[in-house]
Amino acid sequence: MKNKIKEIIFIFFLSINLQADLIGIPGEIIAIKLNEKINIRHDNDLVINFNGNEYVILPVPYSVNDTVIKKGSYSIKVKKKDFGESRITITNPSMVDLSKSDSDRAYKESLLIKKALNTFTNNISPSFDFISPVEGIISSRYGKKRFINDKPRSPHLALDIAASEGTTIIAPSSGRIILVGDFFYSGKYIMLDHGKGLISSYSHMSEISVSIDSNVKKGDILGKVGSTGRVTGPHLHWSVYLNKERINPESLLKENYLDLLLKASQDRI
Repeated sequence: MKNKIKEIIFIFFLSINLQADLIGIPGEIIAIKLNEKINIRHDNDLVINFNGNEYVILPVPYSVNDTVIKKGSYSIKVKKKDFGESRITITNPSMVDLSKSDSDRAYKESLLIKKALNTFTNNISPSFDFISPVEGIISSRYGKKRFINDKPRSPHLALDIAASEGTTIIAPSSGRIILVGDFFYSGKYIMLDHGKGLISSYSHMSEISVSIDSNVKKGDILGKVGSTGRVTGPHLHWSVYLNKERINPESLLKENYLDLLLKASQDRI
């Protein structure tokens, strides 16, 4: 009986802790209208002016369990979501169980990516009117639990689009190239800064057609699909970051996506 009471008390307090001002879906973006009561903006936040009002655009971090995040005095409940799983087999064991030299290389390359995520510009105003960077078939969606050779790995926080080797990759939105490399995991790789913390990256390319610090417009050629790095076949591994959180790229392809975000914010008022 005592254990049952403890369980009820635990559930009660858990439900209180999970109460929030807003509910968000993992990997998605939310817009919050700012006013006298809600002023949660920070210097690096993406703020959009629309019809005389200001909205802060925030990423909802990836999570498979219910959790609550705080933004100043504002709280956002991240809903539990089952993204499913993805299982792949890599026949080259050296690409799965890394040697010390490969591990050191991969670590140094991860630091380059982290540094690039901190070098975005506030001089570019990002557009959420994205187009698909490549014509192909979605082979793995955002959020799936990843197993490589039956071993659990980090979740798949990107969109994989399978296409033939050499298929053209284009910029889904305008921006500036902030990183170009040939990495252990990602192969031939670039990062594109869309402004104010919105950044996209492109992995496993066979060719890169842009250079560091070059400006590209929506639809410009970035390179070609390949199978460089750790892959099982030719495809584009497309990641999108907002405030260094990896979000779902597929959502950005919705028609009038920003208008939908702002309308959802207005409907909550």
